[in-house]
This record gives sequence, C-alpha cells and structure tokens, in this order.
Amino acid sequence: MKRSRTSSRPAPPRRPQRPARPARRSPQSAPVTPLARRLEAPTRATPQELFALALDWWTKGERFDIGRMAQELGVSRATVFRWVGSRELLYGEVISRQFEEALALARSQSRGQGPAFIADITQRLLHLLVENAPLRRFVQQDAEYAMRVLMSKSSTVEQRCAASVRSALEDGVREGHIRPAMDLDALAYVIVRIGESFLYRDAITGEPPDVRSAITAIRILLTAEQSSIRAHCLNRPGTPGVP
Repeated sequence: MKRSRTSSRPAPPRRPQRPARPARRSPQSAPVTPLARRLEAPTRATPQELFALALDWWTKGERFDIGRMAQELGVSRATVFRWVGSRELLYGEVISRQFEEALALARSQSRGQGPAFIADITQRLLHLLVENAPLRRFVQQDAEYAMRVLMSKSSTVEQRCAASVRSALEDGVREGHIRPAMDLDALAYVIVRIGESFLYRDAITGEPPDVRSAITAIRILLTAEQSSIRAHCLNRPGTPGVP
C-alpha cells in the first residue's frame, strides 16, 4: 500500500480580506468624545449668575419669575429658591445693591460736616432714588407688594438702609460733629422712615414724592442735641425733671 505523499511545500498564504468600506455618517451620528460631551453640555449656573440675571431683569423692568429664571439658567426652581429664599428676598438683594451704589455716589459728592453733611448725603440719595426709573416702575406696578419688599418688618432693604445711616451717624459722633439727642439705632431708623414716607408718598397717599420736606425733618432731628432737650424740659413749667 502506497503512502500518500504529503507535499512539503507550504500552503500559499491566504489573501487578506479587504475591509469593508465604512458607511458615511452624518455629522449627527459622528462619535462624541467625553470631552466633546462636556463642552457641549450647558455649564451649571451659579448664584452669581442668578444675581446678574436679576439685575438685568430689574433694569429692563421685567418682573421676577423664579420659574423663568430657573429655565434660563438651566437649573431647577428648587435650586433657585434654595439660593434666594423667596422672590421678595431676591428683590431685596437687588434693591439693596442699587441703594448701596446710590449711597456711595451721594457720599462722594456731599460736602460739609456734622448735621449739614448727613443732610446733604440724604438729600442727594433721595434725589437719586426718585430718579431711579426701575425703582419707580416697581412701585407703580404693584404698590402694596413694593411696600412689603421695601418697608415691611422683614425687609432687608430697610434694615440695610438703617445700618448704612447708622454708620454715617457714628462717623459724625466720633469726629465730634454731632451730638444726637437719640440713641443711634433709633435715630437711624427714624431717618430711614422719614425718607421712605416722603419718597414713596405716591404709593402711600397718592401724592408726589417730597424730598424737601424729608430733608427739613431730618435736619431738625440731627441738630437737636441731648443737652438742649434736657434744658428745654427742665425749663418747661409742669415738666418733671430729666435725669
């Protein structure tokens, strides 16, 4: 029986198969890298961006809408409320910033010392606020809501105004230019209330703002000194002595 001869020649190499040509992909189906996804994804907003948006809306006269703001920033309503607390507090932050800028300008332009200096600051400040178009529009759109934001017991605007006025009074006392007859906290609060009453008269009584009357009343308060009040009370018939 003959053995079959096995060929000693190596088998010819297989021809590699030609890879199939990939189908053309549209730009939408192109592969996306992790970095590309991050670059295309909207950046998470910050409280600073919310405040900048609120300032922009305030200037344009748009009412604050927490839902729309959240949508524009790409965050949830719950996130915005966690940042600001409430819509009233967001208004308070924006108005307080406007007040601080107006006060800084008023102080830089005022002259004199003592009661005259503080009265000059207040007068310039009230004129700036009267001429502030977004503030006037805010009051006119909904006077009751505006007064709650500006003057209520929980108003951050009023609290910060009073703190700024007290700081100016402290400077006057420290420099010896004023000797107020009232406690500084009480005096600052009264000055702010007088300013508000005449500044927002159109919302409170329907009459136009009256800066002149506000400044007259504030000057009287600032020039009244503890010693003169005590002497007046002691010299008044039937008035018990003042310790």
